[in-house]
Amino acid sequence: MTELGNILKEAREAKGLSLDELQSITKIQKRYLLGIEEGNYSMMPGKFYVRAFIKQYAEAVGLDPEQLFEQHKNEIPSTYNEELPEQLSRVQSRKSISPETSKVLDFLPKLLIAIFMIGAIALVWYLIVKSAGDGADQPANTDKSKPNFEETEEFADGSGDEDTGEEEEAAEEEEPAEEEAEPETPAQEITVASNSGSNTVYELKGAETFVIKIVSLGQTWVGLSNGSGKTIFQETLVKGKNESRTEDLSNEAKAVINIGRAPDTEIYVNDQKLEYAVPPEQDMTQVITINFVK
Repeated sequence: MTELGNILKEAREAKGLSLDELQSITKIQKRYLLGIEEGNYSMMPGKFYVRAFIKQYAEAVGLDPEQLFEQHKNEIPSTYNEELPEQLSRVQSRKSISPETSKVLDFLPKLLIAIFMIGAIALVWYLIVKSAGDGADQPANTDKSKPNFEETEEFADGSGDEDTGEEEEAAEEEEPAEEEAEPETPAQEITVASNSGSNTVYELKGAETFVIKIVSLGQTWVGLSNGSGKTIFQETLVKGKNESRTEDLSNEAKAVINIGRAPDTEIYVNDQKLEYAVPPEQDMTQVITINFVK
């Protein structure tokens, strides 16, 4: 067991937490927590997760992870300080695109522009032909001194004015039918159902979809699981690299989000920003549960 492992274990025991309870708080498997305490870093799922798991463990027991990293940097092999593995990044390398595909992508904008220009020319030609045809169909008025309509006897006698007056009176008597107002679609509502320490439970109502987007404003570790406890993803989001993650949970009734650095983390539900019930500056490590009430 390393000195760093002893410090973390003593801090955990001082808070009265078992490994099972710490696993529930951090969403890190118990065997990895035990590996951190014993200094057995080789059992971790990947090199990058060593620092991420130690940081999550330290924050959960109230220790400053950066200070621990500085004081015990010799205990953590330097090979574990590498950048996020390429397989964890959601951004595909441009090298994976074949030359044939690249040529097609380069030619596609030119093809779209050509189609647009042909369509515009065809539209202008159609409007010109239609306008010329409409002008040819209208009969010419050879005698400009006479109107193009024949004056009827009723109009000359003034009887037409009386009929018009009667029609206007009848139109005034008729009341326009009231248009039925269309029912408004209820907007989604996100409310705080309960709060206990760093754990907050929200309820989502009036929504047809359940799409969660998590955005990093700096560097934060985030874990997402569904109501049955199945892990959807666990990774560190870094601004400028893999700074956001979007998941559609419309078929799920619950989402559990474990946040390692709340001030650097924003959560959106169906594009609506979730407001923290506990200020992020007050509690950096938080567990957010959202119940989807259909």
